[in-house]
Amino acid sequence: MSNIHPTAIIENGATIGNNVTIGPFVTISSKTIIGDNNIIDAHATIVGRTTIGKGNHIFSHAVVGSIPQDLKFDGEDVELIIGDNNKIREFTLINPGTLGGGSITKVGNNNLLMGYVHLGHDVIMGNNCILANGATLAGHVELGNNVVVGGLTPIHQFVKIGDFAMIAGASALSQDIPPFCMAEGNRATLRGLNLTGLRRHLERDEINALKTAYRELFESGKALQESAEELLQKSSSENIKKLAAFITQSKRGIPFIRKNSNV
Repeated sequence: MSNIHPTAIIENGATIGNNVTIGPFVTISSKTIIGDNNIIDAHATIVGRTTIGKGNHIFSHAVVGSIPQDLKFDGEDVELIIGDNNKIREFTLINPGTLGGGSITKVGNNNLLMGYVHLGHDVIMGNNCILANGATLAGHVELGNNVVVGGLTPIHQFVKIGDFAMIAGASALSQDIPPFCMAEGNRATLRGLNLTGLRRHLERDEINALKTAYRELFESGKALQESAEELLQKSSSENIKKLAAFITQSKRGIPFIRKNSNV
């Protein structure tokens, strides 16, 4: 049985699961689907064709599912899908997709979106990510799993960030960041591997192998794409292959300080 405050406005057609707590002055529109065990705090707004999984906590004044901030949007049937066990803090804004971007914005599981975070249209986010206060993701940004984005960091549209990457606070990111790497600055550039995050998840031997691969890619002075292709061919490590494949597939390029070639 759900606990719904009498001042909440829930339009006919909305689907509310079991054991859902809905606070004062919450607004939920007719096309919304809310799964079991969610908590929606006072003054939150959930609109549009928005599907929310189980066990999420949406804090006060968050706006989830309002129309894309895209001048090309013309009322198309677009969607926002949010997974399970996410924390969406105060004043966060999440927009659905657009027709030109696949029509879906998607958030995975176990993510923390701190206050004033913005997820633009057609963003795809994996699992276990942390976006600190004021992080701003433009349209079509893609985040892997276990990504950390520091506070007050804007990310340019169409940028991709790989698994276990970290973007430092107050950075400005306009290019792709490969998995396992750390970037910082305005404009943000690679600063090394995200060793603190990697030590929580990978064995020492695998981290050492990634260190060697990082040096080969970004510190050898050789052409980046050439080095990545070589690693794809010769490495037996799945993580190194993931790192190299990300680079070969990047469309916006990888931001790093190039060193003079020794060859």
